[in-house]
Amino acid sequence: MTATQPRTILLFSGKRKSGKDYVTDLIQKRLTTDMCCILRLSAPLKHQYAKDHKLDYEELLGSGQYKESYRADMIRWGEMKRQQDSGFFCRLAIKHATQPIWIISDCRRMSDVRWFREEFPGKCVCVRVEASEQTRSQRGWRFTTGIDDAESECGLDEGVKFDCIIRNDGADDILEKQLGDLLSLIKSREEDSETQNNFKPD
Repeated sequence: MTATQPRTILLFSGKRKSGKDYVTDLIQKRLTTDMCCILRLSAPLKHQYAKDHKLDYEELLGSGQYKESYRADMIRWGEMKRQQDSGFFCRLAIKHATQPIWIISDCRRMSDVRWFREEFPGKCVCVRVEASEQTRSQRGWRFTTGIDDAESECGLDEGVKFDCIIRNDGADDILEKQLGDLLSLIKSREEDSETQNNFKPD
């Protein structure tokens, strides 16, 4: 399926404007791009949606009004694809990944988490990025019916035991400590993996 098997997979989720991309970019910088890649389930979704609907893929990747005007329909289209095959976008997203640590930056549904856990047992760490509604509003979020109450935003609000919850309300010192804790968790898992790989029974 991929060129290499990952040692650790960080499954990130969070509401719109919670700052998932900001947090995952910080983690990748600390781990380096040689060790860690960021994979977005929305990228293959947007690519196929743009192709099917003759739209500008690069604009759909952005955070501007172009994407927002198509968001609701893109969600409906994505749900249809997932109902046909729950792992469709997951497989596309990881197709060319070669680094030992993967960050899936936009898990949105239980089916996303379930697929990675089943395909890569014992390798997944579930991380939730949270920010208050006030903070998210300051970042440009406005509640939109059909988007903020849809499964794409609420699918992981319940039913998942997160290994790590990161509060991202703009306090750099608090965020830094939380990132340090997560990086320590990753490091310990990596060390355990190395120990297991180097273990040779008599």
